[in-house]
Amino acid sequence: MVRDRVVEIFRKALAKGAAEGRWPAAAPAFSLESPRDPKHGDFAVNAAMVLSKAAGRPPRELAQAIVEAVRAVDDAGDVATLEIAGPGFINVRLAPDVWLRALERAVAAGAGWGRTKVGEGKKVIVEYVSANPTGPMHVGHGRNAVVGDGVQSLLRWAGFDVVREYYVNDYGAQVQTLARSVHLRYQELHGRTVTMPPKSYPGEYVRDIAARLRDEFGDRFLDAPEAEWLALFRDRAVQLVLGLIREDLAAIRIDFDRWSSEKALYESGTVDRFLRSLEEKGLVYVGKLPPPKSKKGAPPAQPQGDLEEGVSLSDDLLLFRSSQYGDEVDRPVKKADGTTTYFCADIAYHWDKRSRADILVDVLGADHGGYVPRLEAALDALGASRDDLHVVLIQMVNLTRGGEAVKMSKRAGTVVSLREVVDEVGADATRFIFLTRRSDAQLDFDVELAKRQTLDNPVFYVQYGHARLAAIARKAAEAGVPVPAFDLDAARTLEAPEEQDLIRRIASFPDVVSGAALAYEPHRIAFWLQETIAAFHSYYTQGKKSGERVIGPDPRKTAARLFLCRALKQVLANGLAVLGVAAPDRMESPETRDAVEDA
Repeated sequence: MVRDRVVEIFRKALAKGAAEGRWPAAAPAFSLESPRDPKHGDFAVNAAMVLSKAAGRPPRELAQAIVEAVRAVDDAGDVATLEIAGPGFINVRLAPDVWLRALERAVAAGAGWGRTKVGEGKKVIVEYVSANPTGPMHVGHGRNAVVGDGVQSLLRWAGFDVVREYYVNDYGAQVQTLARSVHLRYQELHGRTVTMPPKSYPGEYVRDIAARLRDEFGDRFLDAPEAEWLALFRDRAVQLVLGLIREDLAAIRIDFDRWSSEKALYESGTVDRFLRSLEEKGLVYVGKLPPPKSKKGAPPAQPQGDLEEGVSLSDDLLLFRSSQYGDEVDRPVKKADGTTTYFCADIAYHWDKRSRADILVDVLGADHGGYVPRLEAALDALGASRDDLHVVLIQMVNLTRGGEAVKMSKRAGTVVSLREVVDEVGADATRFIFLTRRSDAQLDFDVELAKRQTLDNPVFYVQYGHARLAAIARKAAEAGVPVPAFDLDAARTLEAPEEQDLIRRIASFPDVVSGAALAYEPHRIAFWLQETIAAFHSYYTQGKKSGERVIGPDPRKTAARLFLCRALKQVLANGLAVLGVAAPDRMESPETRDAVEDA
């Protein structure tokens, strides 16, 4: 990467200065930033500022010495200019050839351009979706799935060893409610009139599950006591719903390396071992939850609405000392009846995950934001670190059709199912549009816009840019222009500001990917793709108007521009691959059918 070359030069310069006794031997952890204004150079380096205290010299004075050292070690002449700015930043402008050679590296790396070793092989478990196995996935689950899949993809590209994990909540009250809902439909299928309670699951999939159980068992469980059928109906319903969820995920090209079961945590004894570990470390005690504090300025306490079903403020509970580790209050891990809480199983699961990975990433709905301090407290208490956990919060999706809200689904019962949306607009549009806003911001998803084969559709806009570049290559072949190899002298003809901008975008792609990975923000790639293809469309249009087309009368310029297009096509394909979106070579619509005829 170009950034790596700058880091290498400065490290050599700092080592040289240290060897000469001009500053301490330990090289500082300096950083490089890209200035907002290109007039200030390609990178701003803060090495003088971070080294100033140890060296006992003013930053600007030290910056001048570092500049001299950089010039001494830059044998290749990669640095064109160095300028000291502000409190001691060193603004670096690289020689044009450095950026041009990045085009050669991008094409040579092909589908690997953008991959780095920033992660150093550290093992990461990315847990996402983890929708309760009580029904098909809805649109909100879909956004979680796509963002989570984008996060794990970024981490892989950045050199982390990633495990994709889905946590199945197949043990608690919700799956028992599902079993009872299925039994009611089972009775209905035997001719009985039933009333579905308010907290039941009303979707058509419940009737389908009931029909399977009727076909298998007949009327065997029609009048049987609940104890005889509850576990069976629960397990069969969960199994069948997980099948629906897998199909929904497959429709948007998402798979998992591991499916972890809450029920298995209990059956394997993991939860019991975890509780014993808490007891041995003195991290639990029997007591009551404090009442909510209403006095102004008082410390917050466990709000009544935050209590699990079966937990009361008057109960004697087994409480985890989470308040000693930054949480608001201590949290119950066992109820008064001796059964464990959901929180207990959840922190036991994180305890298990941390034993299998260096870093944990949870992708959760925004309504789980208050849950994060509890998990962080648990990790701290158990001897890990809250810094080992990174939580990505997902805001709601507002689904619209031509400005009107879409609210109901026959398949899911109460919300719009993900599968219905994917079947209508396609996996590419679904995935890309879910990433057109930050995950912590609400998203408006317009179904009609997502279906349009026009340039106001963001995914079509980016994919069409890739297809346009492929069309340019085809047109060159038809004209008998050979596929160009990299030629530095020819590349030096790429002097237009628009060409220079595209070159820097291609060269910076690995930095964009690694930066997005370390921030757990896949939307950055979607933004970068839209900005980059907008820059190309503008360049292409201006070239047609000015007569400076990609394929023109000057063979050297034509070769250089075709090579630029080749590199850009590759980097667009790689960016789309990070997001799990296809990069088609051909696309047509009434709006774009003739758009490449003047390449």
